[in-house]
Amino acid sequence: MPEENIHHETYLEVVFPDRTNQIVLITQSPFLIGRGSETGNHLQLEDRRISRKCAAIVAEQAGYRLEDRGHRLGIFVNGKHIEQKKLQNGDIIQFGLEDCCAIVFHSSVAETSVESMLTRLNALPNLAASLSSAALGGGLAKLNLLLEATSLLHSQLPLDSVLGAMLDHTIAITHADRGLLIEPGESGSLPAGSFKVRLARGKGGETLPPESIVPSQTALGQAIDRKASVISQDLNLADLDLKSAQSIVAQHLRSIVAIPLYAMPRANSMESVMLKQGQLLGVVYLDSRRPAAFSDLDRQILDALGMEAASILDNARLVEQERERQRMEQELSIARDIQQAMLPQGLRDFPHLAVTGSHNPCHAVGGDYYDVFPVDKNRTAFLIADVSGKGLGAALLTTMLQGSLSAMTLGTDPVRVFNHINKFLCEHAEVGRYATLFFAILDSDGSLEFINAGHPSPLLLRRGEVSELYTEGSLPVGLVAQAEYTAATLKLEDEDTLVLFSDGITEAQDPERELFGFTRLRDLLANRQDTSLESLRKTVLDTVNEFCRGESQADDMTLLLVRYRASGSDVSPAA
Repeated sequence: MPEENIHHETYLEVVFPDRTNQIVLITQSPFLIGRGSETGNHLQLEDRRISRKCAAIVAEQAGYRLEDRGHRLGIFVNGKHIEQKKLQNGDIIQFGLEDCCAIVFHSSVAETSVESMLTRLNALPNLAASLSSAALGGGLAKLNLLLEATSLLHSQLPLDSVLGAMLDHTIAITHADRGLLIEPGESGSLPAGSFKVRLARGKGGETLPPESIVPSQTALGQAIDRKASVISQDLNLADLDLKSAQSIVAQHLRSIVAIPLYAMPRANSMESVMLKQGQLLGVVYLDSRRPAAFSDLDRQILDALGMEAASILDNARLVEQERERQRMEQELSIARDIQQAMLPQGLRDFPHLAVTGSHNPCHAVGGDYYDVFPVDKNRTAFLIADVSGKGLGAALLTTMLQGSLSAMTLGTDPVRVFNHINKFLCEHAEVGRYATLFFAILDSDGSLEFINAGHPSPLLLRRGEVSELYTEGSLPVGLVAQAEYTAATLKLEDEDTLVLFSDGITEAQDPERELFGFTRLRDLLANRQDTSLESLRKTVLDTVNEFCRGESQADDMTLLLVRYRASGSDVSPAA
C-alpha cells in the first residue's frame, strides 16, 4: 500500500492492562480471534480464560462485521453483549473478563457518525460541562471546529493532509499567526535542537516553508518538562525565562501555545478515558505577535485536539511498526527457507559411512549449520559450524562459509582454505562475526583427517565407550588474523560413531538455569553402540528437550552423527 495510506489500514489495537499495546493488521477474512494457534487464529491471545474459538471479523462490502464464534462468556462491543455487529471505527471489543485485554477496531471503511464523535467529546473531562457556559461568544463555533477537526482526523485523507487540517483548525481556534507540527529528530528527543518540522502553516491554510519559523526552544522545553501544554496569553506577563527567550524577543512574539503529543495507550476500562503518557511523538506549536485570550473551553479544545492528534500519530506509528514487523517476518521466512534448503536433504547414502543430523534454530534463522558431501569416490567430507550471533547476519555468514568449504570438492587443500577464510574475515572486521568449525574427511579405509577451529570436540563412541576426539584448544576463524590451522589424523574402526554437536546442546538450560552439560551427553551416549543413528539422534534431542522442560533457549541446537562402516556395504542414513 502507498505510504500515505498507512493510517487507513484496517487494524486492531490490542490494549493490555500490564504491557504495551499491540497493533495487528487485518489482512484476510474471516479474521479469527482466540486463544492459541491450534484453531488457525490470526490474532492469538494468551489469556487461558478466552476460548480457543472466540470471535471472527468478516469483511463485507459496506465494512466489517464482528461475530461471536463461541466465547463462553460472550463478546461485548462498547459494553453491550452481541452475537454479531457491524463494526464502527473506534469500537471497543471485550470478552466479559476483568483484567483482560480489550481490542479497539480501527478502519477508515467504518463510518464515524456525528453521534459517535459527540460521545467521544462528551467523554473528555469537563468538556460537556463547559458547553452551556461557553456556548455564548463563539463557544459553539469553536466546538464545531473541534468536531470538524475530529472528523478529519478519522477521514480517508492522506496522513499529512489530515494533520495539516488539524493544524489549520488549531490556528483558527487560537487566532494564531502560524503553527508547526514538530517531531523528534534522529536522536528521538526534543527540543535541544534535535527536532524536525513536519508541517508549517499560516492563517487560512497557507503552507509555509519550515525554515521560516523558529520555534521557541524555551516554550518547547517547558511543555516537554511539564508534560503538559504551555499556553501563554501575553508574554509580557509570562515568567522571566519565557519572556526573555532570545527567539521570542527577536520575533516580537506576544502569545505562544505548545502542546506536547504523547503515545497514550487507553486504560482497560469502558468507563474511563484516562490515558497513560508514553513516548513523545511531537509538539503542536503556535505563536502570534498579538496577545491572546483563552477561555477554559479554548484550553480544553486545545487539549482535545492534541489528544486526537497524538492518537492518530501514535496509531500510524504502531501500524508502521506492525507493517515493518510483517516485512521482516517475510524476509526471515525467505532466509529460513534458503538456509534449510542449503542443509543436506535426506543425507544421501555413502558406501563407507552412515549419517544423520538435525538443525533446530532458536530464532527464525540461525548461525549453526552442518554439511556432508563427497570429495571423491573414496572420501566424504562432513562438518559442523557455529557462527557468532543470531538472525540474518549469522545466516549470511553461514552461507558464505558453506560456499567456501565446498571448494574441497575441487581438490583444494583444507588447511589452505581454513587459513584463507580466517584471514578474509579478519580483514573485514566490520562484519563483526567469527565462527567455530569442525571439518573432517573420512576415507573408505577409515582414515580420518580433521581440522578444528575452536569448536567443541566431537565425541567418539567406540565399543560402548565415549571419548573426546581431541582435547587441545584452537581458535575460531575470523577472530585472530595470525592464527594458523593444521590438520590432525585418526584411524576409525568399524562401527565407530562420531557425534558432532553445537554448544546449544550442552548449554541447553532448564528453568533453574542449570546446563545440560558435557557429562550428561557423554553418559547418554555410553553403551549405545548398537543403537541406530536415527534412534540415537532422536534419543539425544528428546533427552535435551525433557531436561529443558519447555524453557526457551538462547542458542541453536545442531547435531550430526557419522558412523563408519569398514565393510563398505550400502547402508541407509538411519542405520
